[in-house]
Amino acid sequence: MKPIRNSAKAVIVQDGRLLVIRLEDQYGTAYVFPGGGQEKGEELKDAVARECLEEIGQAVNVGELLHIREYIGKNHEFAEWDADIHQVEFYFACSLFDPEATVFEGSNPDDHQVAVEWIALEDLSNIRLYPKTIGELLLKSGSSSIYLGDLN
Repeated sequence: MKPIRNSAKAVIVQDGRLLVIRLEDQYGTAYVFPGGGQEKGEELKDAVARECLEEIGQAVNVGELLHIREYIGKNHEFAEWDADIHQVEFYFACSLFDPEATVFEGSNPDDHQVAVEWIALEDLSNIRLYPKTIGELLLKSGSSSIYLGDLN
């Protein structure tokens, strides 16, 4: 089994919309939160800021930790190829340094990344968003669950 990996993710909500990365895979279109793996010697807040520059091409202000999610691949729909993956993800409230930004072209996009899009919060239940639970929590006002456990 691979070592456990930490990942820092950005939750960027502006004007009732969530900023997400659109991926195209063998199942069609999927959406994920910007962010990625923490590097040795890097604080989580620095990791999410770096990953946003790489994936969305914009600097972000990193705020409070919202949620911690684990992903243990063998327990989920992609177990066929993710069985040896165990990732701990830290979701931070973030805002764009330039809230008027319209160009989102990162220097190092994710595999299968085809675009960066704003999705209206009320439309989150109509898209394939990973993890879906984070999207559901965004729609619930006053949600205070920080540790969410192993979910997809």
